[in-house]
Amino acid sequence: MSSAPVAAPDDLLDQLRQAIQAGDSDAARLLSRRLLDDDAAELFEDLNRTQLGELATILGDATLAELLSQITNQAAADILEQFPVDQAADLLEEIDPDDAADIIVQVDRDFSEEILVAMEPADAAEIRELMAYRPDTAGGIMTPEFVAMAPTLRADRAIAALRRVAEEAETINYVYITNVDETLAGVLSLHRLVLSRPETQVADLMNPNPLRVHVNDDQEQVARLLTDRHLLAIPVVDDTNRLVGIVTADDIADVIEDETTADIELLGGSAPLNEPYLSASPALLFRKRIVWLLVLFFAQFVTLAVYDHYEGVLQGQIILAMFVPILIGTGGNVGSQTVTTIIRAMAVGEASPRHAIRILWKEFVTAFGLAIVMASLMFARGAFTDGFQFGLTVGVTVGVLIIWAAMIGAMLPLVLSKLKVDPAVVSAPFISSLVDATGLIIYFTVAGYILSV
Repeated sequence: MSSAPVAAPDDLLDQLRQAIQAGDSDAARLLSRRLLDDDAAELFEDLNRTQLGELATILGDATLAELLSQITNQAAADILEQFPVDQAADLLEEIDPDDAADIIVQVDRDFSEEILVAMEPADAAEIRELMAYRPDTAGGIMTPEFVAMAPTLRADRAIAALRRVAEEAETINYVYITNVDETLAGVLSLHRLVLSRPETQVADLMNPNPLRVHVNDDQEQVARLLTDRHLLAIPVVDDTNRLVGIVTADDIADVIEDETTADIELLGGSAPLNEPYLSASPALLFRKRIVWLLVLFFAQFVTLAVYDHYEGVLQGQIILAMFVPILIGTGGNVGSQTVTTIIRAMAVGEASPRHAIRILWKEFVTAFGLAIVMASLMFARGAFTDGFQFGLTVGVTVGVLIIWAAMIGAMLPLVLSKLKVDPAVVSAPFISSLVDATGLIIYFTVAGYILSV
């Protein structure tokens, strides 16, 4: 079956359905692969249960499992629930245990238990063990599949053992050396093992003090450690130093994406969706946004209270009200820029609360330069509108407001991080709301001194 070099997903889906109905296995495999390269979710979105069953028959469990592992956990779980228990169990057995555990926790509880019972005992035991850990920890993202050897093994026998497992295992970069009680004794790179003398013991080649993480360590910390040290994998141990799994570079790719997505959504004043946008219902979007929107809404009441307090001043100097939007808007923009920069630096490990003095000084100097430029422009505009004193009022206000907003934007993420609160909750809208209220106080205070209002 031939097809156009380039086709839209909808066209490919139509061709796939036709291939399934015709029982054309070769065409179905080719079209499935092309859809996977474009968007694996598109492959399953419009297929009914009957077509899914026919697709599974054509592709086989291994290929279908590979496709399932490429889409979101929730989407994979929804598809898994369309299959009979035995076939769902076969599919999960073909998926890496860590990915399978992430998928099955999204499946209906009763059905997931039936699937685990139907699976091979060893495979089910691995998944159950992974399900016992919180999903946002090292234990939740690790894979229990690794190569372990005794420290007394000779190098030539270790290499022979590796050859036997090479076909079944994924790319092997490290060999993990464990004692009789399964505690971690060391780590040995495959490169060093291959280049060693045959009679050398593994214990003499290994690194006896390798970097390791605990099963309950936060996944973001593990991801940062792996990337900062440029490691391909890192061992995961329990309270007794027993090696229970490894976290690989592939494992942390999704972690980095999830954590970045969550921070971006929080910065925008919305709770994380925890599922793809196109899969989220309007009701879910409403629930994720309404809480933050209400918080920011009521925060604006503080601004109204400040307006009310200075109502007499505004009535006496109407021109003051004309410049409120630009002054407050400038302060909010500076605050948003600062908080975004600091949170990004903290997220990638470039800054932390221990750098507080350096951060505050850097932001103060930066803000001071910005304040001089913006204050000069604001003074010129204000003086042109209502004379020297008014220009001085708005110029001083915008300068002070810029420095104030920058200091607030820099300090709040550091303080929250110290309190073990995600700094991203200091969203840009929240900073803007805070600067609105305090900016008005600064504005009217400066006006009171200079204009005597």
